[in-house]
Amino acid sequence: MNDLSAFPISGKWPAQHPERIQLYSLPTPNGVKVSIMLEETGLPYEPHLVRFDTNDQMSPEFLSLNPNNKIPAIIDPNGPDGAPLPLFESGAILIYLADKSGQLLAREGRERYEAIQWLMFQMGGIGPMFGQVGFFNKFAGKDYEDKRPRERYVAESRRLLNVLDQQLAGRKWIMGEHYTIADIATFPWVRNLIGFYEAGDLVGFNDFRHVARALDAFLARPAVKRGLEIPARG
Repeated sequence: MNDLSAFPISGKWPAQHPERIQLYSLPTPNGVKVSIMLEETGLPYEPHLVRFDTNDQMSPEFLSLNPNNKIPAIIDPNGPDGAPLPLFESGAILIYLADKSGQLLAREGRERYEAIQWLMFQMGGIGPMFGQVGFFNKFAGKDYEDKRPRERYVAESRRLLNVLDQQLAGRKWIMGEHYTIADIATFPWVRNLIGFYEAGDLVGFNDFRHVARALDAFLARPAVKRGLEIPARG
C-alpha cells in the first residue's frame, strides 16, 4: 500500500488513489503540459486543483512540494528506486514521465537530445516571452503609457514564432514525423498567446502558417482535448 502521509501536501489535498501519480496543477499553459502528457501516455494519475484565486500555491503544504510556488508539481508513489518521488518544473516532469512510460521521447541518442533541446527552447524562450506579451496586452501592463516594453516582448515573440515556423516547415511536428514532449510543451503556449492573451493580431500570427497548422493538429488530438480541462476548475 502506498503511503503519502510523509508529504504535508497530502493533508491539504488527500489522495483517494495513493497508488497513482498525484498531480497538483491548474489548467494554465504550464499546467496542462503535464495533464496532456499523462493523458497521452495512459499513466494512472489523480489530479488536484491548485487554486490561484485562494493562493493555494502559497500555502505551506504546496510550498513543501515546490518551494518556488509554481504549478505543476507531482508525487509519483512509485519512483525509480521504488520510493515516492516528488518533482516540480514542467520540463523536468515531462522528461521524467517520458522515461517512466517509454513514450514521446527517445531513450537515447541524437533524437533524445534534439527533443530536449526544443523543450528547453520552450522553457527558456516561448513561455517567458509569451507570458510577458500576455501581461502587457491583457493585464495590468496594458495601462502603461510607455509601450516600449510591450513592443520589445512582441518583437521577441515574433522572432521565436519565426524560429518555430522554420522548424515546422516540411515537418509534421517539431521533431519531424514523431510527436514528442517538445510539442506537448510548446503548443499550449501558442494556444494561450492567440486565445486567452488575445495577442494573435498583435504578433501577426497569420504570418506563421506552419505553426498554425501544427497547432490545429495538436488541438485535434483526443488526449490534448482531455488534458486541457484537467484539473477541472470546479
